[in-house]
Amino acid sequence: MQRKTIYFTAPRQVELREEPLPVFGADEVLVETICSAVSAGTEMLVYRGQFPSKVDAIDSISSGLHYPTSYGYASAGCVVEIGKSVNKEWKNRRVFSFQPHTSHFITKTEYLIPIPDSLSHEAACFLPNMETAVNLVQDAAPILGERVLVLGQGVIGLLATALLKEFPLETLVSADHYALRREASLALNVTASLDPTTADFCEKALSHCKRPLVPHRDITELPKRGGFDLTFELSGNPAALNDAIAVTAFSGRVVIGSWYGDKRASIDLGSIFHHSRIKMISSQVSTIAPELSARWDKQRRFEVAWEALKRIQPQKWITHRFNMSHAAEAYKLLDESPEQAIQVVFNHA
Repeated sequence: MQRKTIYFTAPRQVELREEPLPVFGADEVLVETICSAVSAGTEMLVYRGQFPSKVDAIDSISSGLHYPTSYGYASAGCVVEIGKSVNKEWKNRRVFSFQPHTSHFITKTEYLIPIPDSLSHEAACFLPNMETAVNLVQDAAPILGERVLVLGQGVIGLLATALLKEFPLETLVSADHYALRREASLALNVTASLDPTTADFCEKALSHCKRPLVPHRDITELPKRGGFDLTFELSGNPAALNDAIAVTAFSGRVVIGSWYGDKRASIDLGSIFHHSRIKMISSQVSTIAPELSARWDKQRRFEVAWEALKRIQPQKWITHRFNMSHAAEAYKLLDESPEQAIQVVFNHA
């Protein structure tokens, strides 16, 4: 039996390859993919060749990144065949798995997550990003009445913003360069959604905080410094950390959820950052925060993510659906015209 798989073969080069499926074992199953979601932030690093030479594996994805490589981690499909030792209940079950973009894959049931009956396959493709958003919010631990800013309104930014909107915050402001994403954010009823590339962005953002920002030179007043209690950097642009620092209040937190790959930027860790005691929090979904790990595990977090998907219904943010044969076109769109897209999905059926 043959399958079709999308491969990144060089920077900005994508191929759809037909290859034989390996024979699956008695404890494995064959899944036919129905759809898979493109993670624009991470996959653009792979597409552009901006990933580090060494990177940890993501679940069943091959360890290390080098061309040619198949990459992706948001596939929803149906179990079409099972091995002899697999429980028959798995046959014809709708499942999610962290798999590259491929028409079929073989795996063990321990790497499959049953999709709730109340969710579509397309909604299920958002599971990894929703788990990430849940992790971001858990790491941030928002407090009643806080002022919060979310930089970046790609899919993860929108999901995090949607979760934060469920909290009784004083202010929730978002920011993204692209109008389409700001419109999606405003539909979540945020306080405001701003363009971070404008010269007066920090001033506009801070205008939504009741307490003014003390001038940089007045270090003695820093404990009274206004700004956001909590800022998320989810734009994928390391330079955005300077804006995050500039608008975060004394002893505020900056949660960094972006993976920058090998992108670098000059970050201002001068007097305001130092004297303001701003906390920088690295948030990454592959682990549970140590302070939560005694009570939380991946299974519990997935359960929370499934429930959040039911409430938020993020498939409304799918702007483009491509057949796998048009993969090169899909990645070119995200690379050259990102302002036109929010979520891109490959249809495999």
